[in-house]
Amino acid sequence: MTINMTGNIKKASLAATAMVAAAVMALAGCGSGSSGSSSNASGAFVLGGLFPETGSLAFLGPAEVTAWKLAAQDINAAGGVLGKKIQTVSADVSDADHADQNTAGAQSVLSKNPSVILGPASSSVVKNVYKSIAEAKVPLISMGATSPTLSGVSPYFFRTVPPDSVQGAVLGNVIAQDGVQKLAIAVFNDEYGTNLRDVVVKTASAAGVDVVYGAKDTFDPTETNFSSLVTSIKATNPDAVLLIAFDQSQQIIKEFAGQGVDTHKLYMTDGNTADYSGKLDAGLLKGTTGTIPGAHPSDAFQARLKTVKSDLADFTYSAETYDGAILAALAAQKGGATDGATVQKNMRAVSGSTNGTECTTYKACLALLKDKKEITYKGQSGIGPINEAGDPSAAAIGVYKFDGSNKPVYDHSQEGEVPKS
Repeated sequence: MTINMTGNIKKASLAATAMVAAAVMALAGCGSGSSGSSSNASGAFVLGGLFPETGSLAFLGPAEVTAWKLAAQDINAAGGVLGKKIQTVSADVSDADHADQNTAGAQSVLSKNPSVILGPASSSVVKNVYKSIAEAKVPLISMGATSPTLSGVSPYFFRTVPPDSVQGAVLGNVIAQDGVQKLAIAVFNDEYGTNLRDVVVKTASAAGVDVVYGAKDTFDPTETNFSSLVTSIKATNPDAVLLIAFDQSQQIIKEFAGQGVDTHKLYMTDGNTADYSGKLDAGLLKGTTGTIPGAHPSDAFQARLKTVKSDLADFTYSAETYDGAILAALAAQKGGATDGATVQKNMRAVSGSTNGTECTTYKACLALLKDKKEITYKGQSGIGPINEAGDPSAAAIGVYKFDGSNKPVYDHSQEGEVPKS
């Protein structure tokens, strides 16, 4: 997700954060999905993972961890990589307000000599960890980091989700297509928020939408009282409001309702298009529109994920996580070795940059590679071949409508090409 939470860590919380980081260092080796040996000295492919299992983005964790586990199962069921079963190791990196935990989680996984690392979901967390991972010559494949500034940031950074430039353009068009004439925007002062806001403003304004608030205004991500913000927005008398935020969203929505702003005419992004049933009064968000980069998982894929975690309810970035793991395993198989440098060198090729034969499963792609054929893996996310900047060359943006229980329901997708860096 475009989840790229910044924000200052308060001095008072440093001690607690350090304690959490120490715990992560001690325990992450047996984190979600750990199996087999903790080292690839045997030459086995080691699939690493960095997930937001705590913090403001924890709602994304279950889908990502589940898809990561399913990919490992499918790879091993097909014979593994280079004839050996793969191993897994993961850690919780929380969000970017816990920078010590970001670093501790990354180092704990790196200590297990991974062939690749899936994650993190947050752009800001990626920025906190990618340099040390790249220095170790381990590819980092994010399923949700969408900041445009990450395009081409390192030869060892890839992503299976499009940058915000694509989501922003689609959302701006959706707002205009819905007939909105006066739009207000509530956005936190965060790179994710302002980058996405700027693309929406450019696209919507070009289509004739008047942005009456928020084109330059922001609020502090650490703010807890949103009365003044909502009062200012209400005074502009907008037809609709775009809310770009993370865990602040629930409180802001309640403040909207309390001040009489129509909560049925909101727009949201991947950072807050989430399940609010049980958190907000029933019907409060009915009709609100949200967007999430990436493919909407098919019913069949959702059913397969539920064989791993039966109570999984949110599938955000599950397809992107699964495909990242499959692509990395195929890259190792194609290159004939499980080290990170080999995986990095072959990632673009197995994604389709060499116009190889299309295949849709690890098993089918593996058979083609064994026959010395070039492949194009077309998986669950439906992304185009990875370009030189490490981005998918094309991707879908899902458009969701909130139902009466305040849950986002998939409506349709809009395709978009990813601008070259």
